[in-house]
Amino acid sequence: MEEINFAGISQEIMGAVMSHLIEAGISISCMESCTSGLFASAITDTEGASAVFKGSFVTYSNEMKVKCGVPQTTIDKYGVYSIETAEAMARACRVYFGADIGVGITGTTANVDPENEDSTPGEVFVCIRTKDKIYSGGITVDTAGLTRHEIKEQIICNVAQNLFEFLEL
Repeated sequence: MEEINFAGISQEIMGAVMSHLIEAGISISCMESCTSGLFASAITDTEGASAVFKGSFVTYSNEMKVKCGVPQTTIDKYGVYSIETAEAMARACRVYFGADIGVGITGTTANVDPENEDSTPGEVFVCIRTKDKIYSGGITVDTAGLTRHEIKEQIICNVAQNLFEFLEL
């Protein structure tokens, strides 16, 4: 059987993740920055996702991250592109939406962000968290020759794999 891909994400991986979440009644939410909602889109492209997907924030600016629950002190101390900010994003969306799982994604795609000194093209930070369990890590994408959309696809493919492993599937 040929594997079908959507936006670089293996339907097999997302299908397994979503089937597990739906079967177990585990809800999920996300707060995305550099992926601009593409991860939420991949979740909702799965049939039956409405049973577990609570919602998401696309917080492209620092101001919106703060308005949606990321402490300004976290951004000031660690930078917007940091594991700590990804963790705060995952916590904020999980709490706001009342979800079992929160996913936070922050980073830089192809260009340096003139508004933030901690910007490194292709460097992304991800956090997946529940009330009692947390995964935080970094993703590095070789951005050479890729469009912004292709970079986002690579990031969410990696996040999907991290979620698959986080759920121990």
